[in-house]
Amino acid sequence: MRDKTQPNSAAPGDRLIRTGGIVFIVGAVATLVTVAPLLLGTTPFPTYMFGLSMLMGVGFLIAGAGLFRSIAAGRRQARGASR
Repeated sequence: MRDKTQPNSAAPGDRLIRTGGIVFIVGAVATLVTVAPLLLGTTPFPTYMFGLSMLMGVGFLIAGAGLFRSIAAGRRQARGASR
């Protein structure tokens, strides 16, 4: 039996993985911007910049949730095909 999924169609969880990747990159850039003044000996950024650095972990969690959602959808599809 041939799979009816189109090659360019989005699977469940794909959007969460992409969003998590973007949030992770924003958090990584914020981390670099926040740490740079500390290494260069200049005036550190305000405290909220350290909060933006936490977006790296949030993005990782969002992407992980998308990955688990994709795995669950694949398992459901495999169970349905085996019946």
